[in-house]
Amino acid sequence: MKRKVLKNKPLLEAIFELRWNLQEPAPGMRIDPHYKLLIGRIYDRVKDEYPFHEPLPTATIPDEIAGYVVQHRFRKDRNEWPLIQIGPGIITLNDTEGYVWEDFETRIVSLINTLFEAYPTAENNLKVNGLLLRYIDAIDFDFENDNIFGFLKGQLKTNIQLHQELFESTGVGTQPLNLDLRFSFPSTKPKGAVHLRFIRGKKKESDALIWETAVQSVAEDTPEAIEGIAAWIKDAHNLTDDWFFKLIEGELERRFE
Repeated sequence: MKRKVLKNKPLLEAIFELRWNLQEPAPGMRIDPHYKLLIGRIYDRVKDEYPFHEPLPTATIPDEIAGYVVQHRFRKDRNEWPLIQIGPGIITLNDTEGYVWEDFETRIVSLINTLFEAYPTAENNLKVNGLLLRYIDAIDFDFENDNIFGFLKGQLKTNIQLHQELFESTGVGTQPLNLDLRFSFPSTKPKGAVHLRFIRGKKKESDALIWETAVQSVAEDTPEAIEGIAAWIKDAHNLTDDWFFKLIEGELERRFE
């Protein structure tokens, strides 16, 4: 089912992440012997689309302890999106307000092909062990004066109810100072897990309710071939898209149209 495009979508960031196996020559040490070479080979292939190279502060971390830490960004220009991030054993594609799924999917597939082309002897050395498609959305919310539990129940189909006697005659206020609710459920298409999270945070300078919807496959649930990863991407998006629109159905969806 093709969903409508929201003109006022609440998206903060869309993230695709792929991880691959690292070597462990000693306890606590995880390295990719091809990583230094891979950075240059990736850049040579993406520089027409993402010419601006941005080393991150984490680029100074020694290789021995930098496993799965992004260290470099390639973007269209300074502070522009979308962007690619890479580190030992990890590569991501990130987009924000300009996100459109069809474009994002095309960029993911291109990135995967680039990784397999650039990685030395990929058929033998590149073993994918994790895939993640994650969406971070936000809506302004006054936590001091409005009832967050009522909002979750009425607007996001999520009913969290604390026993009222916890607050009666105890001097404890009913409005939470912090909020971080996490749920994970097994999924079959794609095989893995779907994660849902609600958290109190900031949207620019304003208090906001942030919610994350993600699909993740790890270890043996992760397809290793390009074709299987491409199929995983479609299935993961169908699932996150379905959950997102079911959660916002009603007033929120009308606000975002």
